[in-house]
Amino acid sequence: MSSLPVAPDTFHVFDTTLRDGAQQEGLRLTVADKLRIAVHLDELGVDFIEGGWPGANPNDTAFFAAAAEGELELHHAELVAFGFTRRVGATAADDPLVQALIDARTPVVCIVAKSHAGHVHRALHTTLEENLGMIRDTVEHLVAAGRRVFVDCEHFFDGYKLNPSYALECVRTAAEAGAEVVVLCDTNGGMLPSQMGDVVTAAGAIGVDLGVHCHNDTGCAVANTLAAVDAGVMHIQGTVNEHGERTGNANIITLIANLQLKYGWSLVPDTALREATRISHAIAGITNVPPNSRQPYVGMSAFAHKAGLHASAIKVDANLYQHIDPTLVGNDMRMLVSDMAGRANIQLKGSELGYDLSDRELAGRITDIVKQREMEGYSYESADASFELLLREELGLGDTHFDVLAWRVLTGHEVKSDGDSEATVKLRVDGTPLAFVADGHGPVNALDLALRTALKQAYPVADDYELTDYRVRILDQGHGTDAIVRVLIDTTDGRRTWTTVGVGTNVIEASWEALVDAYRWGINRFLRDSAADDSAELLEVDYLDAGRQPAGSAAH
Repeated sequence: MSSLPVAPDTFHVFDTTLRDGAQQEGLRLTVADKLRIAVHLDELGVDFIEGGWPGANPNDTAFFAAAAEGELELHHAELVAFGFTRRVGATAADDPLVQALIDARTPVVCIVAKSHAGHVHRALHTTLEENLGMIRDTVEHLVAAGRRVFVDCEHFFDGYKLNPSYALECVRTAAEAGAEVVVLCDTNGGMLPSQMGDVVTAAGAIGVDLGVHCHNDTGCAVANTLAAVDAGVMHIQGTVNEHGERTGNANIITLIANLQLKYGWSLVPDTALREATRISHAIAGITNVPPNSRQPYVGMSAFAHKAGLHASAIKVDANLYQHIDPTLVGNDMRMLVSDMAGRANIQLKGSELGYDLSDRELAGRITDIVKQREMEGYSYESADASFELLLREELGLGDTHFDVLAWRVLTGHEVKSDGDSEATVKLRVDGTPLAFVADGHGPVNALDLALRTALKQAYPVADDYELTDYRVRILDQGHGTDAIVRVLIDTTDGRRTWTTVGVGTNVIEASWEALVDAYRWGINRFLRDSAADDSAELLEVDYLDAGRQPAGSAAH
């Protein structure tokens, strides 16, 4: 087995979420978005944050202006402006886009240069010699302006296959002109790990520090980047959550975690790495792109266990089915409850939620109930809140804060200012019968408003609950409109988010079941948290009173 490489004296982690990542289909970042994301990237501990292309993109120009005027405070990372070599037939000194890089007032500039002979002819419509002159002139001009300069050699690997001597000459020209790092780009994302080493080694013979920039079109962006690291690059580029064009860029968090936890390198503070999951999800919230639950290290499913065999082993040793301790990246182990679950899954999940299910007979009974309900269409692996309510009922802890007596909803074609649906909800709240009618935009909204109005009389916190996601799935295809459906609802109170499930042939009935569970769980959790806070406050008062006892009295 070959040994892992030793960390070089200098190694760069370069994030391009705000530039290359922002080119993802459907993704548009405002200046405020970019400022917030940059703060999170700085918290992660990256060395460089590529903020965009000033001069070519008004939004990016505004971002750099805001950063320069003090609206962005970075504690570790350096901000990078991105641009292109000067235009064909011009000079760098006269090119307005090159000047925009200087005007961005960043300490570092990264320019992209053609290194594929075919692209020079077909895209730039110029000669190979002129392209080299464009690289040389632009780098020298930016260095003379006091900037550190990195050069991205676009399409380098494909260009090397076509004309290796020219691709290498582009690297040499950039280095001789004063580029600090020359980055080899797999722009089309077509490389494989086994192909990286020889090409990187050939470029390394020039004697300049090398970086690598990989896209994920073969699903190998991270592997290709690591292969380039093994071959000697000292600068890696990537994006958070794999944002980027087409299939995205190399995942920068995965790269950091692999190099830090597997290679043993120290790239970011351990405290920063333990924030990786939070940072990944926070950036997903800003980009409004749901995080990939199966993302390595920081995905919700990264340390989730479903099979009963896994759960039995984890009861003995949590690391038997986990390659690292999840807390190292700020994640946590999760036990999934499904028809594949065994008693060990249920016991571990119960413990995770704070319940003692060590009684084998009790755990077995709950396991059988879960399996039966999963056969009926319920999915508790996706609905922890509904599972906890089921668990509490079986443990004799059923919540009686409110009972549903009756409900109905009417909807039609007539749309009024307050909606097209009317819901009536009759409840018994803490023993008191209540009935409320509400209008809403659609039957689920009307039911939600009626239920909320009834509950907030006794539990004002219910007014803070907000439905954040609603998902419907047909379970028995082929039955047409009378098929069984599963509804999953995500609800938040602004601090936490929980998921509940409902099942039925009537989509409104399934929605109502999930909606009632959402309010039931939220109110129950609020009351339990409040009781815990009151107990803690009482203990503190007792402690303070004990400290005020007269001299000679016994303190307990």
